[in-house]
Amino acid sequence: MSSKAWVAKGAKQKLTLETIDLGPLGAEEVEVAVENCGLCHSDLSVLNNDWGVSQYPSILGHEVIGRVTAVGSASKGLSVGQRVGVGWNAGSCMHCKQCMSGIHHLCGQVVPTIIGHRGGFATHMRSHWAWTVPLPEKLNFAEAGPLLCGGITVFNPIAMFAKPTSRVGVVGIGGLGHMAVKFAAAYGCDVTAFTSSESKFEEARGFGANHVASSRDAAAIKSLANSIDLLIVTVNVALDWEAMLGLLAPNGRMHVVGAVLEPIPVPIFSLLFKQGSLSSSPTGSPVEMATMLDFAARHNVTPQTEHMPMSRINEAFERLEAGKARYRIVLDADF
Repeated sequence: MSSKAWVAKGAKQKLTLETIDLGPLGAEEVEVAVENCGLCHSDLSVLNNDWGVSQYPSILGHEVIGRVTAVGSASKGLSVGQRVGVGWNAGSCMHCKQCMSGIHHLCGQVVPTIIGHRGGFATHMRSHWAWTVPLPEKLNFAEAGPLLCGGITVFNPIAMFAKPTSRVGVVGIGGLGHMAVKFAAAYGCDVTAFTSSESKFEEARGFGANHVASSRDAAAIKSLANSIDLLIVTVNVALDWEAMLGLLAPNGRMHVVGAVLEPIPVPIFSLLFKQGSLSSSPTGSPVEMATMLDFAARHNVTPQTEHMPMSRINEAFERLEAGKARYRIVLDADF
């Protein structure tokens, strides 16, 4: 089986369209014909080798929506023609303690879809059957791609640590943050959005935020001290971390999902006497992804997207890198 794919030959290089031999289908693999694929900031980080783990040549794209075209002989629960999604991971060992406990994304042998594996900026891609997630019928399929990475990344801490009565803060109203606001609002939480751009204030309210504050306004942040039960940090830049921790209510938690490359200093007295917590998480397991998709379909939670044909993929990367995406770019297959 051959596939056409947009290939990155090296760090920071333009992607080129090539024909790829996918080889024989593995017994536990599923083949998916790609209909569209979200463009995530993680794709840009891997393209640029920002994390030092990239492998080239690389086929990026890990927010895949498509239809099953073939199933391996040992695949379970999927059939040809079924519409599915594949996110950040495309496989795991399926026998370790983590996999057997339902936290497959924490498996020591988890396979990132775009690192050492062929991703979704292609006509076809493959993943393990367990990581190929069926999509609910009521989901808006054309808009669903970003839910498979950004969506599950922000949904998981809400599902783990929030209640409908919680006061949730979201730092950064971008590709991740705007979905965090939508999910927290749909969950019933009182939501405060923190953004460095005042031009996003009204948009944040439109996403469901009850309150909006500037993350650059020290006085505004101080006025909200001790008021947030769960603070989700979605940005990948350094912040005034002591001020952020000061926002936490007693028993509050700051949860970081942005890929901040610099160490985060933790002044322990900002946490100690309020019994606060600092935590982080990656994406989620297949079951958690399915739960998130069901929730999104039930509450009509969709990312704010802009669509571009996949043939303009290099332009889309440039738009993302320039910070012009509002708020997620979805590339529609046009091979």
